[in-house]
Amino acid sequence: MSAKASSLDWALKRECRLLIVGLCVAIALSWAYLLAGAGMSISLEGPTSWTVSYFFVVLVMWWAMMAAMMLPSAAPTMLLFATLNRKLGERGHAAVPSGLFASAYVIVWGGFSVLATLLQLQLDKFALLNPMIASASVPLGGALLLAAGVYQLTPLKHACLRHCRSPIHFFGHRWKKGPRGAFLMGLEHGAFCLGCCWMIMGLLFYAGVMNLLWIIGLALYVLLEKLAPAGHWLGRFAGLALIIWGAVVLAGSLPNGLIE
Repeated sequence: MSAKASSLDWALKRECRLLIVGLCVAIALSWAYLLAGAGMSISLEGPTSWTVSYFFVVLVMWWAMMAAMMLPSAAPTMLLFATLNRKLGERGHAAVPSGLFASAYVIVWGGFSVLATLLQLQLDKFALLNPMIASASVPLGGALLLAAGVYQLTPLKHACLRHCRSPIHFFGHRWKKGPRGAFLMGLEHGAFCLGCCWMIMGLLFYAGVMNLLWIIGLALYVLLEKLAPAGHWLGRFAGLALIIWGAVVLAGSLPNGLIE
């Protein structure tokens, strides 16, 4: 092996190692933020008004939460991208920084975090959230459960889940060259991931955005649904369970005369 080839191989391996370290640090810091209860005092006291600074505090909270919950299940796809990128580099093709793919993925969930913050603002405005940022309305809680359950059974959900569960298929059919291509693939994979999980993330408003056990439970569910061998069946089972749960909650919120 020539000195030039050896140097390139070392650089590509270093790129993979840096991605692994970066992912571990990002996941660890995000979970540390949540475990430390960052934003907890704000959620318990609530703002006197939604100022611009408070909006951005809540936005950071949501974005950190999405990173903590979604990066573990996306890590295998990011590492596969780095591996494929490395092999292309070894064959003389132009390799690109793997961080472009990962950054684009995180940006997609940043966009979702903006929408979640805006939704929280509106729900708070109509007094539909309690101090733990959980539903203070039984009909709202039941509707969230029911909507999430129905979405779990839709063709769109399963199409997005297939892409998330089969990164080799994703890269085989959607590979794009160059830095721009890496960034676009990151956005595209992030969009599939968002299409797969956005309603599950919406359930944070059911039991509480600051309910740590609920956050951990949803994160584990997402991890199993995407990576476990029978994850697609888990999604269907969860959908049926959520529909039943939501129906029970909604039935309990009706006047007695309507359910007798």
